[in-house]
Amino acid sequence: MTGKTSESSDGDSRPVVLVVEDEFMVALDIQAMLKGNGYRALGPASSVDAALRLLAHEQPDLAVLDVNLHGQPVVPVAKRLRSLQIPFVIASAYGSFDFEDSEVLAEVENVEKPFTERQLLAAMRRLEATG
Repeated sequence: MTGKTSESSDGDSRPVVLVVEDEFMVALDIQAMLKGNGYRALGPASSVDAALRLLAHEQPDLAVLDVNLHGQPVVPVAKRLRSLQIPFVIASAYGSFDFEDSEVLAEVENVEKPFTERQLLAAMRRLEATG
């Protein structure tokens, strides 16, 4: 765990996971998977700008990022998460990433779409264990 689990004003100390996903139904599925398994979901953010705005106001414990947001690479969000030392996974159907500055994603786990709840939760637990 990152050691900085956010606590909301109502005393909820579940780990907060930023969800960055541009497909509305996929984002809802991710949120439901997280909420049903002891996490609080922040977002979803469907664009790089929206994700960066969320990060300006709240620091999550973990994040799940779609690599391509309406044709825009998620790299600026990944860089911001790295600078904040927030562990994240990529949730993508892409096997490799070929765009500028994609090296920020080189060592990041890709939970390949379509994924199951079990696969996503296993990735979250790995992040918690290594964060």
